[in-house]
Amino acid sequence: MTGRIPHHIAIVMDGNGRWATRRLLPRVAGHKKGLDALRQCVRHCGETGVKVLTVFAFSSENWKRPADEVSGLMELLAGALAREVPQLQAEGVRLHFVGERAGLSDKVRAGLVQAEAATAANTRLVFNVCFNYGGRWDIAQAAAKLAQQGETPTEESLGRALALAHVPDPDLLIRTGGEERLSNFVLWQCAYSELYFTDTLWPDFGDAALDEALADYARRERRFGRTSEQLAPVHRKVA
Repeated sequence: MTGRIPHHIAIVMDGNGRWATRRLLPRVAGHKKGLDALRQCVRHCGETGVKVLTVFAFSSENWKRPADEVSGLMELLAGALAREVPQLQAEGVRLHFVGERAGLSDKVRAGLVQAEAATAANTRLVFNVCFNYGGRWDIAQAAAKLAQQGETPTEESLGRALALAHVPDPDLLIRTGGEERLSNFVLWQCAYSELYFTDTLWPDFGDAALDEALADYARRERRFGRTSEQLAPVHRKVA
């Protein structure tokens, strides 16, 4: 993969349930297959030079799904923590779990803490897993934190209080599965992100699909309020 690589990619991993339904399988089977796709995505991001990967694993709205699917997702997370952390450690990946933990079981919460501690010294790739997360929740908890500290909310202070304050904002947001909306994911942080939508269901989103998204990103001009003419001297200087 050549060209301009985004520093931070955020992904809405959509389509696991539909992938399973089309194959007459239970929806949880799609989530298991999606975990395989995520494992490869993490690896490929590290290989291409992406420094931060943030994925939407379980939204605060997903509790409304059928109880068997929710319990299956929780079991999948607990199992993945036990299996995947050693490999992530070997690959230099640092794990962060982002979201409200109060509604999770003691077992799951303990697993999150242990996984973060085990990978805390890794520097090759920061891997943020947004679990029981919502963009509005993130903004609200940041505002509440500032109020508790007696600090005036500004763009800068709110940014520092957000749950993803440890990484720069996403350069590229990818959503698989054919839907074209943010669905309450990193609302504040994606103010200037490039958006990429694909019909590919998440379990089928492999290296080639990620490379296609990266190539599309490399062709875009990111102006941040400036004109193309203003960017031209910067591009020449970089080149």
